[in-house]
Amino acid sequence: MTSRGSVQIGRLSAIAVALAVAVGSIVLPSADAAPAQELRWGPCPAIHDASPAARCATVQVPLDHAMPSGPTIDIMISRLPARDPGRRRGVLIGNPGGPGSDAIGMFSRLPVPDEMRDEWDLVGVQPRGLLSSTPLTCTPVSDSQQLALLTEGGALHRRRCAASTPAYLRTITTENTARDIEVVRRVLGVSKVSLYGISYGTLLMSTYATLFPRHTDRLVLDSAVNPALVWNGIPGSQTQAFKSRMNEMLVWIAKHDNIYHLGRTPLAVYRQWSAKIVAESGVPPSLAAPPAQVGDVPPGLRAVAQQYLAGVNLTAEARARVENLIATLTVPGMQSNSLLLSITRIAAPDRNKWAFVAMRINGRAQPKAEPDPEVVAILTSLQDLQSVIMCNENQMPAQPHQVPASVFLNGVVADVFDGPGLYYQSGMACAGAPAVTTPVAVTNNHLAVQPLQLQARDDPQTPYRESLAMHRLMGSHLITVGGGDHAQLGRSHPPLDRAIVEYLRTGTTTVTEVPEPPITASLTTPPTTGIGRL
Repeated sequence: MTSRGSVQIGRLSAIAVALAVAVGSIVLPSADAAPAQELRWGPCPAIHDASPAARCATVQVPLDHAMPSGPTIDIMISRLPARDPGRRRGVLIGNPGGPGSDAIGMFSRLPVPDEMRDEWDLVGVQPRGLLSSTPLTCTPVSDSQQLALLTEGGALHRRRCAASTPAYLRTITTENTARDIEVVRRVLGVSKVSLYGISYGTLLMSTYATLFPRHTDRLVLDSAVNPALVWNGIPGSQTQAFKSRMNEMLVWIAKHDNIYHLGRTPLAVYRQWSAKIVAESGVPPSLAAPPAQVGDVPPGLRAVAQQYLAGVNLTAEARARVENLIATLTVPGMQSNSLLLSITRIAAPDRNKWAFVAMRINGRAQPKAEPDPEVVAILTSLQDLQSVIMCNENQMPAQPHQVPASVFLNGVVADVFDGPGLYYQSGMACAGAPAVTTPVAVTNNHLAVQPLQLQARDDPQTPYRESLAMHRLMGSHLITVGGGDHAQLGRSHPPLDRAIVEYLRTGTTTVTEVPEPPITASLTTPPTTGIGRL
């Protein structure tokens, strides 16, 4: 949530600065009679990067679920049929998070356990407003709108995205997406569906389970959010955790100096990283350097090493901020113009992306002159929907006393680590765009099967302490995962994969803790998909 131009609150390359979660509105009765729709399965649109084995179809759902006989919109769904029809156990619907992440290719992109692929039809339901599901049509932010983006971001996004279809924008809520899933269940002709939600998807799937408990079978909550923080409180809850995770990334790169040759201490790596950001944007980052170690002490100062380290470490944050501010005021540039800085922020929650960051620093992974049009389209769709849904559902009061700090961090120095939290906490993000719905109060009432929750202890994107709120509300069985990787599905982690499969098969598992998952990405070859395409 940074932007192009002088006010950096929406920049495409920093899009995933966002987060994970939402809620809904009024509870309506469910009609069990399947709508008279014939699913016509065919190849999925290439932009969604789905497996060739996946088939896609379009379902018509009410624009307004309170008016089931009124106008309709199109919702695209994808399906990977169970590979072993003789062992098929049912339908598992997934959502990868966001809000705004593309769901069509979710199960294609993630290497799910073989048993899941063999025994369940894996279905993605593309949320309303995203590509292929009656997408929102939003005009681009112009240079003349940069100040409005900072001072009345919510109102600006509503004007941008409601110009052609104002009634549609108000329906972009988590509850309506959950009700769309219920229509899909009926069209598929099954009495119950199992659900797998990642990050924001935990809110979406908990909302479905709250509204339609008798149609809910298994429910997996992977990296859950705290519903009480929606939305002004979510980015701020991530700020310090992301900074800590950034330091862990620098430690990891330093430990692999034999591969990346960026320095043997985190501070040495930071200096190389900072120099690259200066080369890309003209100014250094405002993020404080990691603590200096003995190896960072210049040879001539070894006799006073402890005093040197104390001085360097005590002034690290102040020096970073002052140097960034001076450069920002004297050089035509802003730190968020650095693609490396944005990618670093995006990559921090996932160790499988850390090698790519290291290769971007040392020049082994060169950026493309222009990002792929498909990537731009997917990220633009994500950003537009996210901007709308977060204000449509925002329930946390603004803190106006934070406005000056937010203006400085977002409008002056474009700090991608501290800025997003204050942008929302201050109320600037949704200024002029009050909520249009009241969230569904998620609960496990009337669920036949206890939900399963997976949570990494040091996850910066859905912090562990905040995730316990979902644990209490949904009465979930909690598996604590070592490390800090965000989202656990598809990490080729045998002990956790076995527990997930056991739960999906039986509705229970005795596993309560597993170690950190392995890194599965290549440490030497840049990726060709996902973040590596930027």
